[in-house]
Amino acid sequence: MNQIKQLLTAGCTALLISTGCNTDLLNTKPSDRYTESTFWQTPEAANAGLVSCYSSLRDDGVYGGKGSNNATALWEETASPNAYNYSNSMSYNSIAAGLHSSNSGGVISARWSDCYEGIGRCNTFLARIDDVPGMDANLVSRMKGEAYFLRGLYYFLLQNYYGAVPLITDPPDKETQAALPRTPRTEVVAQVLKDLDSATNKLPWKYTAVTDRGRATKGAAMSLKARVLLYEASPLFAGGSDPAKWQAASDAAKAVIDTKGSSGYGIYSNYRALFLPQNENNLEVIFDVQYIFPLQGNSFDLICRQYNTNAPLQDLAKAYLMTNGLPITNPASGYNPASPYANRDPRLNATFTYPGDTYMGAVINDKRFAITGYGMKKFSIYDKEAPPADKASLVDRQSETNFIVLRYGDILLMYAEAQNEAAGPNAAIFDALDALRTRVGMPKVDRTLNQTQLRNLIRLERRVETAGEGLYYNDIRRWKTAETQLNTDIYNWKDQRLETRKFDPQRDYWWPIPSTERELNPNLEQNPLF
Repeated sequence: MNQIKQLLTAGCTALLISTGCNTDLLNTKPSDRYTESTFWQTPEAANAGLVSCYSSLRDDGVYGGKGSNNATALWEETASPNAYNYSNSMSYNSIAAGLHSSNSGGVISARWSDCYEGIGRCNTFLARIDDVPGMDANLVSRMKGEAYFLRGLYYFLLQNYYGAVPLITDPPDKETQAALPRTPRTEVVAQVLKDLDSATNKLPWKYTAVTDRGRATKGAAMSLKARVLLYEASPLFAGGSDPAKWQAASDAAKAVIDTKGSSGYGIYSNYRALFLPQNENNLEVIFDVQYIFPLQGNSFDLICRQYNTNAPLQDLAKAYLMTNGLPITNPASGYNPASPYANRDPRLNATFTYPGDTYMGAVINDKRFAITGYGMKKFSIYDKEAPPADKASLVDRQSETNFIVLRYGDILLMYAEAQNEAAGPNAAIFDALDALRTRVGMPKVDRTLNQTQLRNLIRLERRVETAGEGLYYNDIRRWKTAETQLNTDIYNWKDQRLETRKFDPQRDYWWPIPSTERELNPNLEQNPLF
């Protein structure tokens, strides 16, 4: 402290000699960088501030892409019965095996901090945008809608995994926010829904400029609201079956379906091509995380073609029906164990590779994907053909395929599930499911199914339609079936056991609050049994 005083005294003495100690000179603003007071001065700066709100989507704890070899969006699948992460990337295998703790690090700690980073940026943007001179009022309103959508998305992720979390809607302030306790989860969800309603009222259906692709739209806000309400109606979150909550979720999904004239949403004709970069921003995509080759890419291609960190499991392979619509366990299905992948639902071959399949110009042997025998190709450019010359040597963070967060096909599944739970089977539910099956040439759904039978079919349809998209882990959580589906052995393509997974229903439906966060804020109460 004395040394600091001496330096200040010496500095003032020098200033007295030359300027009479003009105190204005002590308030000089840096000219080589922005400060909070100088940044929000132009429309360009305001747009940069909004872009930073989107940038958090690519953080390792959200959907990934910024980190070396990071593919969080793909690895989420490995916490479910669908896939295996042999190297425990981002601690996903620990989660799947029930071995995670508050000290696990990986996605458990990164999702908390990265979502709050995005929330802080959104809060700052919303607090400062009205003060930026020269801004068009309609543009300001639209940009606010984007920030509301993103804040709603980040808070939806937080409460979905951790439960109650501190609800903060003001710009970051350590003095007032560092010791906040957890806000009841229902209050956080209420704020998410409020933000999404605000976004819906402010956002357009579409953007005309190519440079605006990837921005949130009215349809994105409505679709995320449908997902939030679907989760809220599910057993884990609702605590039981509540037809009113299911009906609210059904109505929200139906609202998106009914906007096809305005939004232009629909089913893209080719299921495999839906996930290829040359078809990005097609009519089925409602909101995705945009990647640009080679500046802001991801590791999706590298992960899918080279690693076994998102390797499909035998249980998923067995889930796909035969082309006649029967399960492989049905003696009448025509299933042949000697040719296990013949005459199967085409979505199997469109989603992952298997021994004997042709991949990247060569036939796959049992060593190509040695851990499980299967390799994921959804969200990757690689398929049967040899790689194009300009893509043959891609390295870390060079992939450009966008990750789809919300798509119209999932909206149809949301509607079917919610409406069946609310009131049982009806023609509109069957039509929604048939739209997905017809795309891949599968038989239409039997319209004599009762509510329970249809529930089971919808859950299977969700599994195969969205396999590899990181949704199934949350599906089995919200259905409260994880205690069965994750308390089991997992197997490779030869039906050889890889490991035994454990799931404690008293503990593992929620993630622990990261120990690093509780060290900073002791008022954060830990989730039970962690």
